[in-house]
Amino acid sequence: MINRQRICDEFMRQASIDSPSFKEAAIAEYLEQRFKELGADIEFDNAGEKIGSNSGNMIARLPGTKAGEPLLLSVHMDTVTPADNVEPVLKDGIFTSSGETILGGDDKSGIVEIIEAIEVLHEQKIPYVPLEIVASICEEQGLLGAKQLDFSKLKAKHGVAMDTTGVDIVINRAPAANRFKIDIFGHEAHAGVCPEQGISAIQIASRAIARMPLGRIDEETTANFGTIHGGLASNIIPKQVSLRGEVRSHNIDKLRKQTELIISIVEEEVDKATIRIGDETKCASMSLELKEDFTPMQVAEDAHILQIIHEAGTALKRPQEVRAAGGGSDANIFNGNGIETVIVATGMSKVHTVNEQIAVDDMVKASELLVEIIRRA
Repeated sequence: MINRQRICDEFMRQASIDSPSFKEAAIAEYLEQRFKELGADIEFDNAGEKIGSNSGNMIARLPGTKAGEPLLLSVHMDTVTPADNVEPVLKDGIFTSSGETILGGDDKSGIVEIIEAIEVLHEQKIPYVPLEIVASICEEQGLLGAKQLDFSKLKAKHGVAMDTTGVDIVINRAPAANRFKIDIFGHEAHAGVCPEQGISAIQIASRAIARMPLGRIDEETTANFGTIHGGLASNIIPKQVSLRGEVRSHNIDKLRKQTELIISIVEEEVDKATIRIGDETKCASMSLELKEDFTPMQVAEDAHILQIIHEAGTALKRPQEVRAAGGGSDANIFNGNGIETVIVATGMSKVHTVNEQIAVDDMVKASELLVEIIRRA
Protein backbone atom coordinates (compact mmCIF):
# COMPACT_ATOMS: atom_id res chain seq x y z
CA MET A 1 0.00 0.00 0.00
CA ILE A 2 2.84 2.40 0.77
CA ASN A 3 4.13 4.48 -2.12
CA ARG A 4 7.90 4.44 -1.75
CA GLN A 5 8.54 7.08 -4.40
CA ARG A 6 5.99 9.41 -2.84
CA ILE A 7 7.81 9.11 0.49
CA CYS A 8 11.12 9.94 -1.18
CA ASP A 9 9.68 12.96 -2.95
CA GLU A 10 7.93 14.23 0.18
CA PHE A 11 10.98 13.85 2.38
CA MET A 12 13.22 15.53 -0.20
CA ARG A 13 10.87 18.54 -0.32
CA GLN A 14 10.58 18.90 3.43
CA ALA A 15 14.26 18.33 4.23
CA SER A 16 15.14 21.05 1.71
CA ILE A 17 13.16 23.61 3.72
CA ASP A 18 15.31 24.99 6.52
CA SER A 19 13.41 25.08 9.81
CA PRO A 20 15.66 25.61 12.81
CA SER A 21 13.93 26.39 16.09
CA PHE A 22 12.28 29.83 16.12
CA LYS A 23 12.34 29.91 12.30
CA GLU A 24 9.62 27.43 11.35
CA ALA A 25 7.53 29.75 9.16
CA ALA A 26 8.68 28.29 5.82
CA ILE A 27 7.95 24.67 6.72
CA ALA A 28 4.69 25.74 8.38
CA GLU A 29 3.55 27.43 5.17
CA TYR A 30 4.39 24.31 3.17
CA LEU A 31 2.61 21.99 5.60
CA GLU A 32 -0.46 24.17 5.72
CA GLN A 33 -0.90 23.75 1.98
CA ARG A 34 0.04 20.06 2.02
CA PHE A 35 -2.46 19.11 4.70
CA LYS A 36 -5.17 21.20 3.05
CA GLU A 37 -4.63 19.07 -0.06
CA LEU A 38 -5.36 16.05 2.15
CA GLY A 39 -8.65 17.57 3.26
CA ALA A 40 -7.59 18.98 6.63
CA ASP A 41 -8.80 22.14 8.33
CA ILE A 42 -5.80 24.12 9.54
CA GLU A 43 -5.36 26.35 12.57
CA PHE A 44 -2.27 28.12 13.91
CA ASP A 45 -2.09 29.31 17.49
CA ASN A 46 -0.20 32.28 18.93
CA ALA A 47 2.55 30.27 20.61
CA GLY A 48 5.13 31.87 18.33
CA GLU A 49 4.31 35.33 19.62
CA LYS A 50 4.84 34.12 23.18
CA ILE A 51 8.19 32.40 22.68
CA GLY A 52 9.73 34.36 19.81
CA SER A 53 9.19 32.06 16.84
CA ASN A 54 8.03 33.28 13.43
CA SER A 55 5.26 30.63 13.40
CA GLY A 56 2.74 29.19 15.79
CA ASN A 57 1.92 25.55 16.42
CA MET A 58 -0.14 24.03 13.60
CA ILE A 59 -3.25 21.97 14.32
CA ALA A 60 -4.58 20.02 11.33
CA ARG A 61 -7.96 18.32 11.70
CA LEU A 62 -9.33 15.61 9.43
CA PRO A 63 -12.98 14.70 10.07
CA GLY A 64 -12.46 10.97 9.51
CA THR A 65 -14.78 8.54 7.80
CA LYS A 66 -16.13 6.67 10.83
CA ALA A 67 -17.42 7.64 14.24
CA GLY A 68 -15.12 7.50 17.23
CA GLU A 69 -12.87 9.50 19.51
CA PRO A 70 -10.24 11.52 17.63
CA LEU A 71 -6.70 10.19 17.49
CA LEU A 72 -3.83 12.59 18.17
CA LEU A 73 -0.79 12.50 15.87
CA SER A 74 2.12 14.58 17.15
CA VAL A 75 5.25 15.83 15.36
CA HIS A 76 7.44 18.92 15.55
CA MET A 77 8.44 21.27 12.75
CA ASP A 78 11.74 22.58 14.10
CA THR A 79 15.21 21.06 13.84
CA VAL A 80 18.46 21.54 15.67
CA THR A 81 21.34 23.38 14.01
CA PRO A 82 23.40 23.64 11.83
CA ALA A 83 20.42 23.92 9.50
CA ASP A 84 21.21 26.60 6.93
CA ASN A 85 20.83 25.52 3.28
CA VAL A 86 20.20 21.85 4.03
CA GLU A 87 20.91 19.66 0.99
CA PRO A 88 19.35 16.21 1.37
CA VAL A 89 21.10 13.45 -0.57
CA LEU A 90 19.54 10.08 -1.45
CA LYS A 91 22.03 7.30 -2.15
CA ASP A 92 21.45 3.54 -2.04
CA GLY A 93 18.10 4.04 -0.34
CA ILE A 94 19.46 6.20 2.49
CA PHE A 95 18.95 9.92 3.00
CA THR A 96 21.82 11.98 4.42
CA SER A 97 22.72 15.64 4.29
CA SER A 98 25.54 16.89 2.13
CA GLY A 99 27.65 16.76 5.29
CA GLU A 100 27.69 20.38 6.40
CA THR A 101 24.31 20.42 8.16
CA ILE A 102 21.88 18.17 9.96
CA LEU A 103 19.40 16.34 7.73
CA GLY A 104 16.20 17.18 9.58
CA GLY A 105 14.81 13.66 9.80
CA ASP A 106 14.15 14.64 13.39
CA ASP A 107 11.28 15.23 13.00
CA LYS A 108 10.44 15.58 9.30
CA SER A 109 10.47 11.81 8.91
CA GLY A 110 7.50 11.70 11.28
CA ILE A 111 5.66 14.37 9.31
CA VAL A 112 6.31 12.53 6.04
CA GLU A 113 5.02 9.27 7.51
CA ILE A 114 1.80 10.89 8.71
CA ILE A 115 1.22 12.38 5.27
CA GLU A 116 1.87 9.04 3.57
CA ALA A 117 -0.45 7.23 5.98
CA ILE A 118 -3.26 9.68 5.18
CA GLU A 119 -2.66 9.26 1.45
CA VAL A 120 -3.01 5.49 1.85
CA LEU A 121 -6.16 5.81 3.97
CA HIS A 122 -7.76 7.81 1.18
CA GLU A 123 -6.52 5.62 -1.69
CA GLN A 124 -7.51 2.36 -0.03
CA LYS A 125 -10.74 3.81 1.37
CA ILE A 126 -9.80 2.61 4.85
CA PRO A 127 -12.30 3.89 7.45
CA TYR A 128 -10.66 6.04 10.12
CA VAL A 129 -11.68 8.13 13.11
CA PRO A 130 -11.14 11.91 13.17
CA LEU A 131 -7.48 12.87 13.33
CA GLU A 132 -5.98 15.79 15.23
CA ILE A 133 -2.44 16.44 14.00
CA VAL A 134 -0.27 18.80 16.03
CA ALA A 135 2.95 20.04 14.44
CA SER A 136 4.69 22.01 17.15
CA ILE A 137 7.39 24.65 17.12
CA CYS A 138 10.56 24.86 19.21
CA GLU A 139 10.40 21.29 20.49
CA GLU A 140 14.18 21.17 20.39
CA GLN A 141 14.36 24.17 22.74
CA GLY A 142 12.72 22.53 25.72
CA LEU A 143 9.30 21.65 24.25
CA LEU A 144 8.43 25.35 24.17
CA GLY A 145 5.71 25.12 21.52
CA ALA A 146 3.85 22.25 23.18
CA LYS A 147 4.04 24.04 26.53
CA GLN A 148 2.18 26.99 25.01
CA LEU A 149 -0.45 24.89 23.21
CA ASP A 150 -4.08 25.56 24.14
CA PHE A 151 -5.23 22.03 24.96
CA SER A 152 -8.86 23.08 24.99
CA LYS A 153 -8.57 23.01 21.19
CA LEU A 154 -8.05 19.22 21.23
CA LYS A 155 -10.63 16.50 21.82
CA ALA A 156 -8.33 13.46 21.53
CA LYS A 157 -7.73 11.39 24.65
CA HIS A 158 -4.94 9.21 23.24
CA GLY A 159 -2.39 9.42 20.47
CA VAL A 160 1.09 8.80 19.11
CA ALA A 161 4.07 11.07 18.69
CA MET A 162 6.17 10.17 15.66
CA ASP A 163 9.51 11.18 17.12
CA THR A 164 12.18 8.67 18.12
CA THR A 165 15.01 6.72 16.55
CA GLY A 166 14.96 3.14 15.30
CA VAL A 167 12.18 0.99 13.87
CA ASP A 168 9.39 -0.96 15.59
CA ILE A 169 10.16 0.75 18.89
CA VAL A 170 7.55 2.39 21.10
CA ILE A 171 8.39 4.61 24.06
CA ASN A 172 5.93 4.54 26.94
CA ARG A 173 8.10 6.04 29.68
CA ALA A 174 10.26 9.15 29.68
CA PRO A 175 11.76 11.10 32.55
CA ALA A 176 10.83 14.35 34.21
CA ALA A 177 13.51 17.04 34.17
CA ASN A 178 14.65 20.01 36.21
CA ARG A 179 16.85 22.65 34.65
CA PHE A 180 18.87 25.17 36.56
CA LYS A 181 21.09 28.19 36.06
CA ILE A 182 23.52 28.89 38.87
CA ASP A 183 25.50 32.13 39.04
CA ILE A 184 28.45 32.20 41.44
CA PHE A 185 29.86 35.55 42.50
CA GLY A 186 33.36 35.96 43.91
CA HIS A 187 35.56 39.07 44.04
CA GLU A 188 37.85 40.23 41.27
CA ALA A 189 41.45 41.20 41.78
CA HIS A 190 44.62 41.43 39.72
CA ALA A 191 45.85 37.87 39.28
CA GLY A 192 49.53 38.86 39.27
CA VAL A 193 49.65 41.79 41.68
CA CYS A 194 47.22 40.86 44.47
CA PRO A 195 45.58 37.46 43.86
CA GLU A 196 45.10 36.96 47.60
CA GLN A 197 42.56 39.79 47.53
CA GLY A 198 40.28 37.96 45.11
CA ILE A 199 37.84 35.09 45.30
CA SER A 200 37.70 33.06 42.09
CA ALA A 201 34.16 32.21 41.04
CA ILE A 202 35.58 29.67 38.59
CA GLN A 203 37.52 27.94 41.36
CA ILE A 204 34.38 27.71 43.50
CA ALA A 205 32.46 26.22 40.59
CA SER A 206 35.25 23.75 39.87
CA ARG A 207 35.37 22.52 43.45
CA ALA A 208 31.60 22.10 43.49
CA ILE A 209 31.46 20.23 40.18
CA ALA A 210 34.30 17.95 41.24
CA ARG A 211 32.21 16.81 44.21
CA MET A 212 29.00 16.18 42.29
CA PRO A 213 27.75 12.82 41.05
CA LEU A 214 27.14 13.49 37.35
CA GLY A 215 26.34 11.40 34.29
CA ARG A 216 24.28 8.27 34.94
CA ILE A 217 23.34 8.24 38.59
CA ASP A 218 21.28 5.05 38.42
CA GLU A 219 19.00 3.24 35.97
CA GLU A 220 16.39 6.00 36.32
CA THR A 221 18.39 9.16 36.85
CA THR A 222 20.97 11.32 35.07
CA ALA A 223 22.59 14.68 35.83
CA ASN A 224 24.69 17.03 33.75
CA PHE A 225 26.24 20.46 33.56
CA GLY A 226 26.19 21.47 29.92
CA THR A 227 27.74 24.95 29.89
CA ILE A 228 30.01 27.07 32.04
CA HIS A 229 30.77 30.70 31.25
CA GLY A 230 32.78 33.21 33.22
CA GLY A 231 35.83 35.35 33.60
CA LEU A 232 37.13 38.33 31.69
CA ALA A 233 40.86 37.81 31.19
CA SER A 234 43.68 35.54 32.31
CA ASN A 235 45.11 38.27 34.56
CA ILE A 236 41.86 38.90 36.46
CA ILE A 237 40.57 36.74 39.30
CA PRO A 238 37.09 35.93 37.89
CA LYS A 239 34.23 37.62 39.72
CA GLN A 240 31.39 35.65 38.16
CA VAL A 241 30.68 32.32 36.52
CA SER A 242 27.39 30.91 35.21
CA LEU A 243 26.56 27.21 35.15
CA ARG A 244 23.67 25.60 33.28
CA GLY A 245 22.64 22.05 34.01
CA GLU A 246 19.85 19.55 34.38
CA VAL A 247 18.69 16.52 36.30
CA ARG A 248 16.39 13.90 34.76
CA SER A 249 14.68 10.95 36.38
CA HIS A 250 11.78 8.59 35.90
CA ASN A 251 11.33 8.78 39.67
CA ILE A 252 10.09 12.10 41.05
CA ASP A 253 11.61 11.52 44.48
CA LYS A 254 15.02 10.78 42.95
CA LEU A 255 14.67 13.86 40.74
CA ARG A 256 14.08 16.04 43.79
CA LYS A 257 16.90 14.49 45.84
CA GLN A 258 19.47 14.74 43.04
CA THR A 259 18.52 18.35 42.34
CA GLU A 260 18.76 19.24 46.03
CA LEU A 261 22.13 17.49 46.31
CA ILE A 262 23.64 19.50 43.45
CA ILE A 263 22.35 22.78 44.84
CA SER A 264 23.54 21.99 48.37
CA ILE A 265 27.07 21.19 47.14
CA VAL A 266 27.29 24.55 45.38
CA GLU A 267 25.97 26.31 48.47
CA GLU A 268 28.59 24.62 50.65
CA GLU A 269 31.46 25.63 48.39
CA VAL A 270 30.16 29.19 48.15
CA ASP A 271 29.85 29.43 51.94
CA LYS A 272 33.44 28.25 52.39
CA ALA A 273 34.83 30.87 50.00
CA THR A 274 35.76 33.81 52.25
CA ILE A 275 38.86 35.95 52.57
CA ARG A 276 40.00 38.53 55.12
CA ILE A 277 41.45 41.82 53.89
CA GLY A 278 42.39 44.02 56.81
CA ASP A 279 39.30 44.43 58.95
CA GLU A 280 36.97 43.38 56.13
CA THR A 281 35.69 39.88 55.38
CA LYS A 282 34.73 39.22 51.81
CA CYS A 283 32.34 36.37 51.00
CA ALA A 284 31.22 34.68 47.83
CA SER A 285 27.54 34.47 46.92
CA MET A 286 25.29 32.75 44.44
CA SER A 287 21.92 32.98 42.70
CA LEU A 288 19.77 30.12 41.47
CA GLU A 289 17.13 29.80 38.76
CA LEU A 290 15.42 26.42 38.99
CA LYS A 291 12.51 25.31 36.86
CA GLU A 292 10.57 22.14 36.19
CA ASP A 293 11.31 21.52 32.52
CA PHE A 294 8.75 18.78 31.95
CA THR A 295 6.78 16.20 33.89
CA PRO A 296 7.37 12.45 33.50
CA MET A 297 5.67 10.37 30.85
CA GLN A 298 4.42 7.04 32.22
CA VAL A 299 1.91 5.18 30.07
CA ALA A 300 0.81 1.83 31.48
CA GLU A 301 1.68 -1.35 29.60
CA ASP A 302 -2.03 -2.18 29.24
CA ALA A 303 -3.03 1.29 28.04
CA HIS A 304 -5.56 1.45 25.19
CA ILE A 305 -3.13 3.12 22.78
CA LEU A 306 -0.51 0.41 23.40
CA GLN A 307 -3.10 -2.31 22.78
CA ILE A 308 -3.84 -0.71 19.42
CA ILE A 309 -0.14 -0.54 18.57
CA HIS A 310 0.46 -4.17 19.53
CA GLU A 311 -2.48 -5.22 17.33
CA ALA A 312 -1.06 -3.17 14.46
CA GLY A 313 2.36 -4.78 14.87
CA THR A 314 0.82 -8.24 14.99
CA ALA A 315 -1.07 -7.58 11.75
CA LEU A 316 2.23 -6.68 10.09
CA LYS A 317 4.06 -9.60 11.77
CA ARG A 318 6.39 -7.06 13.35
CA PRO A 319 6.23 -7.17 17.16
CA GLN A 320 6.71 -3.74 18.71
CA GLU A 321 9.32 -3.28 21.42
CA VAL A 322 7.96 -1.12 24.25
CA ARG A 323 10.60 0.52 26.41
CA ALA A 324 11.63 3.60 28.38
CA ALA A 325 13.66 6.49 26.99
CA GLY A 326 16.08 8.96 28.55
CA GLY A 327 14.87 12.07 26.78
CA GLY A 328 11.77 14.23 26.93
CA SER A 329 9.48 15.07 24.03
CA ASP A 330 6.16 16.71 23.30
CA ALA A 331 4.59 13.44 24.46
CA ASN A 332 5.52 14.41 28.02
CA ILE A 333 3.44 17.55 27.65
CA PHE A 334 0.48 15.77 26.04
CA ASN A 335 0.41 13.18 28.82
CA GLY A 336 0.63 15.93 31.39
CA ASN A 337 -2.49 17.45 29.86
CA GLY A 338 -4.55 14.27 29.90
CA ILE A 339 -3.84 12.88 26.42
CA GLU A 340 -2.38 9.37 26.75
CA THR A 341 0.46 9.51 24.23
CA VAL A 342 3.31 7.16 23.36
CA ILE A 343 6.24 7.75 21.01
CA VAL A 344 6.64 5.67 17.85
CA ALA A 345 9.96 5.25 16.02
CA THR A 346 10.27 6.88 12.60
CA GLY A 347 13.52 5.26 11.42
CA MET A 348 15.76 8.25 11.96
CA SER A 349 19.27 7.70 13.30
CA LYS A 350 22.37 9.65 14.34
CA VAL A 351 20.11 12.60 15.04
CA HIS A 352 21.42 15.99 16.17
CA THR A 353 24.62 15.48 14.17
CA VAL A 354 25.77 16.22 10.63
CA ASN A 355 25.95 12.43 10.19
CA GLU A 356 22.17 12.08 10.58
CA GLN A 357 20.53 9.61 8.21
CA ILE A 358 17.36 7.69 7.52
CA ALA A 359 16.63 4.73 5.27
CA VAL A 360 13.65 4.89 2.94
CA ASP A 361 12.83 1.30 3.88
CA ASP A 362 12.45 2.37 7.49
CA MET A 363 10.13 5.24 6.61
CA VAL A 364 8.05 2.75 4.63
CA LYS A 365 7.85 0.48 7.69
CA ALA A 366 6.86 3.35 9.98
CA SER A 367 4.19 4.47 7.51
CA GLU A 368 2.80 0.92 7.30
CA LEU A 369 2.60 0.73 11.08
CA LEU A 370 0.88 4.11 11.32
CA VAL A 371 -1.77 3.06 8.78
CA GLU A 372 -2.53 0.00 10.88
CA ILE A 373 -2.65 2.04 14.09
CA ILE A 374 -5.11 4.52 12.59
CA ARG A 375 -7.17 1.70 11.09
CA ARG A 376 -7.65 0.23 14.59
CA ALA A 377 -8.10 3.45 16.57
